[in-house]
Amino acid sequence: MKKFAVIVAGGSGKRMGNIVPKQFLLLNHKPVLWYTLDTFLRSYADMRIILVLPDEHIERGKQIAETLPNARNIAITAGGETRFHSVKQGLKLVDEDSVVFVHDGVRCLISVPLIQRCYNQAIEKGSAVPAVAATDSVRIENGRGHYVENRQHVRIIQTPQTFLSNIILPAFGQEYDESFTDEATVVEAYGTPVFLTEGEYDNIKITRPVDIIIAERMMQERSML
Repeated sequence: MKKFAVIVAGGSGKRMGNIVPKQFLLLNHKPVLWYTLDTFLRSYADMRIILVLPDEHIERGKQIAETLPNARNIAITAGGETRFHSVKQGLKLVDEDSVVFVHDGVRCLISVPLIQRCYNQAIEKGSAVPAVAATDSVRIENGRGHYVENRQHVRIIQTPQTFLSNIILPAFGQEYDESFTDEATVVEAYGTPVFLTEGEYDNIKITRPVDIIIAERMMQERSML
C-alpha cells in the first residue's frame, strides 16, 4: 500500500531559548530535521514525505530536503496555528488510499524498525500509536489534591502515529477542539478506536538544550554497535 509521512516541524525555538527553531539546530553537523527525513526515506523505497513547516521557514526546509538522495519524494507545505491545523494542511496532499504516518520532526532518532512496525500494524488493525511504559512514579491532580497512579497502567505516547488514510482523513474533517492533543485523540473523537504498539525509549523529542547532548550521545552509541 502507498505510504505518506506527514512530518510536522512547526517549532519556534522558544523553549530551547534559541532564535533558531529546534528542527534546524545542528546535531553532529546536520540539522535535526535532516535525520528525521532521512530515516523515513530509508524505511521504504516508495515513502512519500509531506513536510509541514511555518511559512517563514519553507525555504530553509527546501534546502535541507535537497541534500537528501530522494528529495523528489518530499513535498513541503505551510502549517497552521495549532498542531491540528498543521496536520490537516499536510493531509490535504494525501491523494490516494494509503498508510499515513504523522511524526514530530524533532523526534530525529526514530528508527526504521519502528516505522515498519507501525506500518505493519496499521495494515492489520487500522492504526498504530507507539507508546512506552512510564518509568517514573506518576501522580494525578484532580482539583482536590493528587493521587498515585499505578505506573504499570501508564503509557507515554510517541510518534509516528500511523493510520489507514480512510480513518485519519475523515477524522480531520472535524472542527478543532482544545482536547485534540495528538492524532489519536482526533481519531477517537471521531468514534474510531486506536491501537497502541511498542515504541522506543530512544525515540526522544528534542525540546530542551540538553536533549541535543543526549541525542548526540545516543548517536555515538549506535555507531559503536
